[in-house]
Amino acid sequence: MSSPLPPVLADLVEEEIPVADLVADGPPVVMPLAPSHAPAETDEIPVVMPRPRLGFFGAIRSAAEWCFGVVSLFVGLAVLAAIPIGQFLALGYLLEVGGRVARTGRLRDGFIGVRTAARFGGIALAGFVLWLPLYFLSIQAEAARIIDPNGRIARQWELWLSVLAGLVALHACGALLRGARVRHFLNPLNVPWLLVRALRGGLYTESRDRLWNVVVGLRLPYYFWLGVRGFLGAFVWLAVPLLLLGQGHRAPLLGVIGGLMLAAVVLYVPFLQVRFARDNRLRAFREFKQVRGAFRRAPLAFCVALWVHLLFAIPLYVLKIEVIPRDLVFLEGLMFLLLIFPARLLGGWAYARGARRAAPRLWLFRWTGRLAAVPVVFAYVFVVFLSQHLGWQGVASLYEQHAFLLPVPFVTWNG
Repeated sequence: MSSPLPPVLADLVEEEIPVADLVADGPPVVMPLAPSHAPAETDEIPVVMPRPRLGFFGAIRSAAEWCFGVVSLFVGLAVLAAIPIGQFLALGYLLEVGGRVARTGRLRDGFIGVRTAARFGGIALAGFVLWLPLYFLSIQAEAARIIDPNGRIARQWELWLSVLAGLVALHACGALLRGARVRHFLNPLNVPWLLVRALRGGLYTESRDRLWNVVVGLRLPYYFWLGVRGFLGAFVWLAVPLLLLGQGHRAPLLGVIGGLMLAAVVLYVPFLQVRFARDNRLRAFREFKQVRGAFRRAPLAFCVALWVHLLFAIPLYVLKIEVIPRDLVFLEGLMFLLLIFPARLLGGWAYARGARRAAPRLWLFRWTGRLAAVPVVFAYVFVVFLSQHLGWQGVASLYEQHAFLLPVPFVTWNG
């Protein structure tokens, strides 16, 4: 019996990976994966350096950074959800969450950009702390100006306020250029470092390149375009049922037909969006037969994902009974993300399970999944039907399908 290869040599041997999710959801196909670099006989064997261990305190710091990044991510997406153009970015991100989980089958892969969000959240938090002294100093300057507008005390407060504002701005710029971590904002020598770095030359070029790399790394055009196409693909499926459902108060028969059509559509739209985001093909919205095939191979997982997707969307309709003040738009967007994000994760997870299995499940599990989905589907359709009579937007509220389309702000912008 031959002895096993050492880890370094074993990495050079071809692996086999399942690629069922790359071939129209059929049975698992095994394909050889060639190594990224096959060394020639004269090449030296690369040395694989082990990943350094974080240790106890390093692990705690990493976990704390990840948790802070999740909070910062949701806050940032909530801000985008309150902006008309930003809504497509938020939708594109949610679609990418489901698509990435569908590609890998791991829920943790759906938390995209958490470390980057932690960096931006740290910058925002540090900026807020630096702003507090300026705020309190401005209060004193304003009070002095009210008591004696042209007096010496008022001019002194304004001078100190201007000096402190300049120092804070230079300190923040130095912290950003040094890495934009929390420890950089705590460094008291940022201003001298910035002056020395400016005298050395090349500061503008370095700052410009770093900013460009950060903006490119955010992949904003990709998420925006993904959100636009995901919106259009889902809206094509929903438009006719919602149009007929909106005529239910005039022609009850059309309303019944629209409700039944909507009940059938919502069975497919969440997973069609997952398939679209997984493959990044708009044509995936026509491949409902492949979605049915994936359901047959993971019926209970599909049922759980559908329950979460539809049930978590119902509270969003309750919030539209009355006009929400503009000041609360951010909180409503945050609630939308907290409800829809888990649904996108589970949608990708269910599709990944169905895509990786070879044979359909037992008929008992398939019919259990079908029958269990009926109550939540009709409950969702009923709530959507009532929204046009209870919501302040009337029939227009039918087309605000937050479970599938944009996170529309719950506020009127007409003044």
